[in-house]
Amino acid sequence: MCSLCCTDFAAILFNFFFERRSREINGGEANDDAAANDETARGASSTHTSIEDQGMATSSGYDYEVFLSFRGPDTRSSFSDFLYTSLKDAGIRAFKDDEDLRKGEEFDPELLQAINQSKISIPIFSKGYASSVWCLKELVQMVKCQKTRRQKIMPIFYDVAPSEVRYQTGGYGEAFLLHENKKSHGNKKRYDEETMGGWKAALSAVGKLDGWDLHSMPNR
Repeated sequence: MCSLCCTDFAAILFNFFFERRSREINGGEANDDAAANDETARGASSTHTSIEDQGMATSSGYDYEVFLSFRGPDTRSSFSDFLYTSLKDAGIRAFKDDEDLRKGEEFDPELLQAINQSKISIPIFSKGYASSVWCLKELVQMVKCQKTRRQKIMPIFYDVAPSEVRYQTGGYGEAFLLHENKKSHGNKKRYDEETMGGWKAALSAVGKLDGWDLHSMPNR
């Protein structure tokens, strides 16, 4: 499953970038923006919607075409690594966050910059995604970039249903219970309600987006 899905996904992204650049060269950017706005107003409902539907920023001023967000222990040795390799093989500049290089819970400025300077962010929702504070912080920043920089978010629901992400049920609900009960030095709650409210809002917003629902595939 992993090799087939990742190769197909990388091919779709490659075709999108190729067609997008061709339209920019031919002066079709204004028409693309108008079409994107019309699609947003209608509200897409298909799980495998066309990549063009959400709209994109222009090709200038970006360091990466894709930012991958995932919880390493869940998918690094399988899906995430293969997807990253497939994107590189397709000539797509991708940034893959490496949890092993993180220290503490402070948001790395380099990581923040990588999200800001990516055309597309791809969160890979696995069972443990919401248990990672870093992943939740990344997701909040993606949503900010979607609103302020017209960045596109393409979620992959790897081994969770979209509804579990959207409503924080199942393992996602359990993860937030742990966050709520986590204490810092001085026996104070480590994460305040505003912070966790932002995480939940980001999960709800991205959980509603059209993406790739691998969880429902019978032979994934």
